[in-house]
Amino acid sequence: MWKVAMSEEVAKALQSVVERVNQAAARRPKTLPAVPPRLVAVSKTKPPEMVVEAYKQGQRNFGENYVNELVDKASDPLILELCPEIKWHFIGHLQKNNVNKLLGVQNLFLVETIDSAKLADRVNSSWQRIRGASTQRLKVMVQVNTSGEQSKHGLPPEDTVNTVKHIVTQCPALHFLGLMTIGRYGYDLTLGPNPDFQMLLSRRQEVCDSLKLPTEDVELSMGMSTDFEHAIEVGSTNVRVGSIIFGNREYPNIPSPEKTSKMVSEDAAKKMQHLTVSER
Repeated sequence: MWKVAMSEEVAKALQSVVERVNQAAARRPKTLPAVPPRLVAVSKTKPPEMVVEAYKQGQRNFGENYVNELVDKASDPLILELCPEIKWHFIGHLQKNNVNKLLGVQNLFLVETIDSAKLADRVNSSWQRIRGASTQRLKVMVQVNTSGEQSKHGLPPEDTVNTVKHIVTQCPALHFLGLMTIGRYGYDLTLGPNPDFQMLLSRRQEVCDSLKLPTEDVELSMGMSTDFEHAIEVGSTNVRVGSIIFGNREYPNIPSPEKTSKMVSEDAAKKMQHLTVSER
């Protein structure tokens, strides 16, 4: 009975999020690249069975914050058997001593959190060893700390261009896909477009201008459960949504960011539904 109820809840929630993603994309200004947003279902702390249920509904991109949890899920017999086309995104802080473990994950699609040239070098050299004779490059994003909070990982915004240039010119095993940010939790959207998202937009423009890259070739990963629609409206091509698909996460003795900011952000999001935003 529990599995039936779980299956129905995940299916209904996922369908709702997909619809909201598509509606937000339709509201984007025509000046933005017409790149269909990629929905990443963040399954951290949730059992493999819930991943399988979302996969059955057509979801293919899944995100994890911790290397060990991603390794466990990616090697789970149930997921290996029932989710052959799954695409794993690593969206948490990556320590250098965990690089080899992460890159050994089957169906690893994208590492979204490269936050230094040194980490890029480590990932590049490790991927060269792991892939062997294969010419397949590993997709990566550069994480930028747009809010300036010490609790957030990511490189300083002013280092973005040089770090991307390093990856593009010095890391032949890596494919630079775009920029990623987390941003400040609980930002009140009634105050206007999220400045952290606007910051990432401006850094992308600098990267494209400096390295002569087409704007549509540089993706933006920004937006989570509480603000993904706004993120898409201002240009996000990759949103990381977990709690409204799989339910709130439970962290023993630690209040989750989703819980602390949920009421403020949801109220602000409702008020922002018809706000016109533009890229700047």
